[in-house]
Amino acid sequence: MAASELYTKFARVWIPDPEEVWKSAELLKDYKPGDKVLLLHLEEGEDLEYRLDPKTKELPHLRNPDILVGENDLTALSYLHEPAVLHNLRVRFIDSKLIYTYCGIVLVAINPYEQLPIYGEDIINAYSGQNMGDMDPHIFAVAEEAYKQMARDERNQSIIVSGESGAGKTVSAKYAMRYFATVSGSASEANVEEKVLASNPIMESIGNAKTTRNDNSSRFGKYIEIGFDKRYRIIGANMRTYLLEKSRVVFQAEEERNYHIFYQLCASAKLPEFKMLRLGNANNFHYTKQGGSPVIEGIDDAKEMTHTRQACTLLGISESYQMGIFQILAGILHLGNVGFTSRDSDSCTIPPKHEPLSIFCDLMGVGYEEMCHWLCHRKLATATETYIKPISKLQATNARDALAKHIYAKLFNWIVDHVNQALHSAVKQHSFIGVLDIYGFETFEINSFEQFCINYANEKLQQQFNLHVFKLEQEEYMKEQIPWTLIDFYDNQPCINLIESKLGILDLLDEECKMPKGTDDTWAQKLYNTHLNKCALFEKPRLSNKAFIIQHFADKVEYQCEGFLEKNKDTVFEEQIKVLKSSKFKMLPELFQDDEKAISPTSATSSGRTPLTRTPAKPTKGRPGQTAKEHKKTVGHQFRNSLHLLMETLNATTPHYVRCIKPNDFKFPFTFDEKRAVQQLRACGVLETIRISAAGFPSRWTYQEFFSRYRVLMKQKDVLSDRKQTCKNVLEKLISDKDKYQFGKTKIFFRAGQVAYLEKLRADKLRAACIRIQKTIRGWLLRKKYLRMRKAAITVQRYVRGYQARCYAKFLRRTKAATIIQKYWRMYVVHRKYKIKRAATIVLQSYLRGYLARNRYRKIRCEHKAVIIQKWVRGWLARTYYKRSMHAIIYLQCCFRRMMAKRELKKLKIEARSVERYKKLHIGMENKIMQLQRKVDEQNKDYKCLMEKLTNLEGIYNSETEKLRSDLERLQLSEEEAKVATGRVLSLQEEVAKLRKDLEQTRSEKKSIEERADRYKQETEQVVSILKEENTLLKQEKETLNHLIVEQAKEMTETMEKKLVEETKQLELDLNDERLRYQNLLNEFSRLEERYDDLKEEMTLMVNVPKPGHKRTDSTHSSNESEYTFSSEIAETEDIPLRTEEPSEKKVPLDMSLFLKLQKRVTELEQEKQVMQDELDRKEEQVLRSKAKEEERPQIRGAELEYESLKRQELESENKKLKNELNELRKALSEKSAPEVTAPGAPAYRVLMEQLTSVSEELDVRKEEVLILRSQLVSQKEAIQPKNTMTDSTVLLEDVQKMKDKGEIAQAYIGLKETNRPSAMDCHELNEDGELWLVYEGLKQANRLLESQLQSQKRSHENEAEALRGEIQSLKEENNRQQQLLAQNLQLPPEARIEASLQHEITRLTNENLDLMEQLEKQDKTVRKLKKQLKVFAKKIGELEVGQMENISPGQIIDEPIRPVNIPRKEKDFQGMLEYKKEDEQKLVKNLILELKPRGVAVNLIPGLPAYILFMCVRHADYLNDDQKVRSLLTSTINSIKKVLKKRGDDFEAVSFWLSNTCRFLHCLKQYSGEEGFMKHNTSRQNEHCLTNFDLAEYRQVLSDLAIQIYQQLVRVLENILQPMIVSGMLEHETIQGVSGVKPTGLRKRTSSIADEGTYTLDSILRQLNSFHSVMCQHGMDPELIKQVVKQMFYIVGAITLNNLLLRKDMCSWSKGMQIRYNVSQLEEWLRDKNLMNSGAKETLEPLIQAAQLLQVKKKTDDDAEAICSMCNALTTAQIVKVLNLYTPVNEFEERVSVSFIRTIQMRLRDRKDSPQLLMDAKHIFPVTFPFNPSSLALETIQIPASLGLGFISRV
Repeated sequence: MAASELYTKFARVWIPDPEEVWKSAELLKDYKPGDKVLLLHLEEGEDLEYRLDPKTKELPHLRNPDILVGENDLTALSYLHEPAVLHNLRVRFIDSKLIYTYCGIVLVAINPYEQLPIYGEDIINAYSGQNMGDMDPHIFAVAEEAYKQMARDERNQSIIVSGESGAGKTVSAKYAMRYFATVSGSASEANVEEKVLASNPIMESIGNAKTTRNDNSSRFGKYIEIGFDKRYRIIGANMRTYLLEKSRVVFQAEEERNYHIFYQLCASAKLPEFKMLRLGNANNFHYTKQGGSPVIEGIDDAKEMTHTRQACTLLGISESYQMGIFQILAGILHLGNVGFTSRDSDSCTIPPKHEPLSIFCDLMGVGYEEMCHWLCHRKLATATETYIKPISKLQATNARDALAKHIYAKLFNWIVDHVNQALHSAVKQHSFIGVLDIYGFETFEINSFEQFCINYANEKLQQQFNLHVFKLEQEEYMKEQIPWTLIDFYDNQPCINLIESKLGILDLLDEECKMPKGTDDTWAQKLYNTHLNKCALFEKPRLSNKAFIIQHFADKVEYQCEGFLEKNKDTVFEEQIKVLKSSKFKMLPELFQDDEKAISPTSATSSGRTPLTRTPAKPTKGRPGQTAKEHKKTVGHQFRNSLHLLMETLNATTPHYVRCIKPNDFKFPFTFDEKRAVQQLRACGVLETIRISAAGFPSRWTYQEFFSRYRVLMKQKDVLSDRKQTCKNVLEKLISDKDKYQFGKTKIFFRAGQVAYLEKLRADKLRAACIRIQKTIRGWLLRKKYLRMRKAAITVQRYVRGYQARCYAKFLRRTKAATIIQKYWRMYVVHRKYKIKRAATIVLQSYLRGYLARNRYRKIRCEHKAVIIQKWVRGWLARTYYKRSMHAIIYLQCCFRRMMAKRELKKLKIEARSVERYKKLHIGMENKIMQLQRKVDEQNKDYKCLMEKLTNLEGIYNSETEKLRSDLERLQLSEEEAKVATGRVLSLQEEVAKLRKDLEQTRSEKKSIEERADRYKQETEQVVSILKEENTLLKQEKETLNHLIVEQAKEMTETMEKKLVEETKQLELDLNDERLRYQNLLNEFSRLEERYDDLKEEMTLMVNVPKPGHKRTDSTHSSNESEYTFSSEIAETEDIPLRTEEPSEKKVPLDMSLFLKLQKRVTELEQEKQVMQDELDRKEEQVLRSKAKEEERPQIRGAELEYESLKRQELESENKKLKNELNELRKALSEKSAPEVTAPGAPAYRVLMEQLTSVSEELDVRKEEVLILRSQLVSQKEAIQPKNTMTDSTVLLEDVQKMKDKGEIAQAYIGLKETNRPSAMDCHELNEDGELWLVYEGLKQANRLLESQLQSQKRSHENEAEALRGEIQSLKEENNRQQQLLAQNLQLPPEARIEASLQHEITRLTNENLDLMEQLEKQDKTVRKLKKQLKVFAKKIGELEVGQMENISPGQIIDEPIRPVNIPRKEKDFQGMLEYKKEDEQKLVKNLILELKPRGVAVNLIPGLPAYILFMCVRHADYLNDDQKVRSLLTSTINSIKKVLKKRGDDFEAVSFWLSNTCRFLHCLKQYSGEEGFMKHNTSRQNEHCLTNFDLAEYRQVLSDLAIQIYQQLVRVLENILQPMIVSGMLEHETIQGVSGVKPTGLRKRTSSIADEGTYTLDSILRQLNSFHSVMCQHGMDPELIKQVVKQMFYIVGAITLNNLLLRKDMCSWSKGMQIRYNVSQLEEWLRDKNLMNSGAKETLEPLIQAAQLLQVKKKTDDDAEAICSMCNALTTAQIVKVLNLYTPVNEFEERVSVSFIRTIQMRLRDRKDSPQLLMDAKHIFPVTFPFNPSSLALETIQIPASLGLGFISRV
């Protein structure tokens, strides 16, 4: 099909645009050949006439279909051109927030300028082991591909990371290295991967700086080779660096910084160790303040300095070397502050005692005068003489800067060398992966020597890239056997020749540098003469004679010639270097060791980047005195050599390309600048890759994929069984031009645009089919609607007519009824009116008559009252007149009398004023006085007489007065009574009148009240009616409220229940978390244990190499084994030695010496114990043999043997105590490695010394007991002889005194009874009647009794004395304390004294109460323990005595000798126990555990048989009360199960078998433990089988931990089996055929979704699940445990499926959601078939189900967003947004999710608190529980099959 035929109406095209680079438009009419103008409609809504180029007549680029937009691989696009690539990258970056995109073999990485959560451990694990095309593009996918190809092809790999500054090259390289470090691990314990990663902060600090484009720009290129061994684990690394920008040390542009290390030093200047550097703020130094931006926002330079120092320490750079580095760097800063003053134009000087220079010299260890001299002078050497010439100020400044740059470059080289030494491995490197982080193509306004070198390197890399891409294309074509035609691709070899060939630019530059008077201008002229008009790639600018232009592969670049020669020479003054070489500072001369080969006396340092080659140039031989001038390599020559070396390395590896793109120049997150992006895409070769792909057959389909996609274009007759032939036939019909496609072996190759044409045909066919389906469906729907409406109309009519007839009949009935009602109603109304009128008439008459009577009565009453009123008024008027007259008369009298008195007074006053009057008065005064005196005396006499008379009269008067007074009072009382009676009469009259008035008033009021009552009654009735209505309303409201209250109560109840459920769930979650933490710790412990065992085996193989002809067995093997196995004593500490890591290397010798001493002593003790035990075993065997020979002889020495076994057990227990103490010491030694901890006087040292002392004392005691036992053995040997049968009573008595436990005494007593029983033979030998023996025995018993009494009294006295001493001591202490308290109290005031005494008394009483409570508890425990022991011993003694009485009669004991009698054994029931000999324990473990085949046991025998057998053996050991046997059997069992699982850990059947048996063994220990909680479901017979002597609760915990470890191993095994199936079966395989169409894919082919041979399907997963379930059921695993395993399996399936879905854009579509839901439904059906729906497995699939639903629901409106937020509660916000971003339509009919909709979802979910982690933890293991599951199987019925080889076991 011609390309022009695709330009039809509505076709979309790309047209150039000056702002957006490319703009989308739509054709308004079809294009016809010959048209000069295209009518276009822009997306903005404007119409445009687009004129075609009349010369080329090229049509605009066609736009890809929408379903291809956002593809993972740009080569999957149907139209491969620049606008399609740009648009695809923009959509992925802006809309989907995807920064990685494939472009064939290139990974395009766009810097997001934002931290993204896509680099965690979970993402690394998700990409590990995956094919590159199966997952979304990622740097980890490229790293995994390189790692996989290295392992598969055994070929070295390279990852080439390039791009502009700020594009993210360093970060990409860092993440690639982190991936290798995480996935591969290291081959040794030296943590090489950490060292490889630790090199990054060091290189960033000395090689990175802030630029205007990037805050952390790498100013050098580096190539890191990460080495791997044969197992592909990291063993080391090597780094090569290129193009260090030395000029940045002395100059920085505006808003830029020097290297980070200088600012880190200045920020840390206040540290004590940096005081000697004499640093300060960065603005104080010339070399760090030029850019004016010393601080980077968000970066703490002091903190970064700490990271840098930590990385140096990790890489083995010692503190002294680090300080040396910092000293040199500080010296460079101070050197930059050195200033010069001009003497004249040709010379300069430094001020005397210049501080910066003196600091520099002090730091560098050189002389001040010498350095000062050579900074201002230079030496010129000729053939015969040497001159010292002063230099100008400018030259001196340049020389100073050159020296600083040279020192920094040498220091940089030294650090790189030391980093390489730290990363170097002694192990032979098998292969490596190189990571190249180098500049991309650069072009600026002014381009100089640095840009020239960078672009030259990029030309070489682009050539290598083009050749590699071309080679891959050719290999693909040859592989598919397609005719190969040469594809024209850009070859930049001419540009490379222009630069590096003979007489090329570099050659001419080196030649000009050798010229004595060579300048930049002469070099430019040579370039013009040589290349201008001769090479098409070389041009000269029009307006400049000092510049040239080179046409690079990316763009034209104009270079300024100024400075090229100086930068190419790269030399420094030799005299300055010699001064530095003579430094006292040892590190400084190391930097210049190879300078003799590289420095010439006439050189000056380049101001640009200088390469660091891996191998220095070799000096050529010359005559003495000849300088190295002609042997000095220029920068260009060095760079060319290092670049050739790099290209050789890259060509020897398989390259992988990462192109980093900078989306904008302002560092805005997720902002895409199309112009800048296009520039970089052109520069980095991405578009060239597209062009090469487009030149051939870029679109490639497998035949099956093509058939699945375009099946709709075929007719039924076209479909053949041969898919290949079917595709050929269809293509021949669809595409007539056969050059547009080619058929390969497995694929069909299409030219560019053909897939789009096929997609158009497919879409047209589907559209036509849709229209036809819509037409038919719409007609069918309308017909159905019409029939439904017609049927509804008929039904409505029928019902309406019936309704009308019923209404008419009802009308007639109502009319008749109304007539009758009217008749009766009218009669009722008339009758009622008559009654009302009659009643009204009667009422009127009664009211009228009453009214007339009341009026008449009122008139009479008024007349009567008027008479009374007249009477009273007339009387009142008369009295009033009389009173007024009397008052007036009296007033007149008073007035007259007053007038007369006034007149008399006036007269007297006048007389008193006259003198004559006084004279008259005084005449005869004396006579008168005498007369008066006489009169007075007479009067006194008369007075006395009168007084006497008066007294008499007074008495008489008083008596009469009393009489009169009494009469008067009586009269007054009568008068008052009269007045009262009068008043009472008046008041009564008034009251009567008042009452009459009140009566009238009351009557009137009564009338008004009656009227009001009537009105009130009416109002009340109205109110009542209203209230009734309100009451009904209130009742209704009440009912409503009651209903609401009930509902609220229900809601509250439900809320409380929900809260309770939530709290319960939360508690369950907390419990599960705790359980999970414990089980993770247990898992880590088992891993460390396995690692310890492996290391132990390796050490054994390395250290204990067997010598020829001699092999020594370890005599302490059993003790060593017991030390590292589980036992009841060690179970609580969880095997501490295994948990401790290797001791630190920095231990103090004291710790190790103590540790070795203790270990040596314990070893000696164990050896002695072993020797003693062997000797005892040998003696016991001799005793058994002597028993067999002499059956008649009784066991005389039973008590001694019994006692010796007890002592041996005691020694073993003591030995274990010592081991525990040793373990504690080991733990203390391993945990506390600091020197101050182990110094004398420290707590740990004291603990060690105390433990050592106690161990020494215990050792001495053990030695004494060993000696005693040896003496016992000797005495036992003598006692075995026939005649020496007597027992040494004294030894036994001493032994009995040493016994501490009552159980030991009881056992010794039983043995003593057996021993003291006389034998007939011995009695016969003494005398016939045995009297002597009896007498002797009596005396012996008496002596023993007396001695024991004496000893007991002695002990009791000693104990009492000791107790009294202790009491005296305590009383003394109490007395002292009381005295102190008393003294303190006396000093206090009285109130405080009372309070203190009370407080003291309360404290004392509290302490006494606590002590008494403790004593009571101890006594209770002791009583319980003694009661239990007493019961056991009483039972045993009773059994023994009964057995003895049954077998021997008393007469035989005394009189008759014992003869051997055959007593037949009675048949009895089995007790459910199995007996075995101690030496058969290993055989038991070997046959029952180590060599047992699970399949035979599961098929033929009862489930859990090994567990039952082991428990029955434990029961027998418990029955014998043999704790050693129990401990040994349980320890051997646990260790053997571990060995089996370690050997067959990958076999699901074996792991499941032993998990089932371990759980059954654990349940048996619980069921028969004797605890009430576990005995509820037992039968009475089973209760009889409970353990009697031992509490194995600690071993139950050990077995539970073992079961947890086995469960975790089982989960790992089934995960390894299921993992390869899950992605293929759940995601890729089409369970429902034809639902999901296959989209076009690019070069990175994904795994086919079509089921091929070997491809896993959902049926494969279900078959595997059936296999797991049947195996677990056959092994008799607990149902609850099976449910937990199934839940874990389903979680793994769901987590892995969802994780892959979140990392695969091609899987996020509507059809894939349907496939997933169908697959999940099949898994649920499997659960239902197995009755496992309540196992919680379905809930683990909920995130996957919701993700599938999310793919299928509508995603447009706000309601859809709300529905999604409520539906997806099991998914995190990050997962929901990721799925929406990845959602990709497979067909054109589906719509993409808009960015606004995703923002809406994010806004709605912003308050949700969930994990920010994107992926689920597929390695998560749910905490396992083992619910108690008792067995109904009777132990006595279990038969042991012969196939197990356990014939040495007998049933009891």
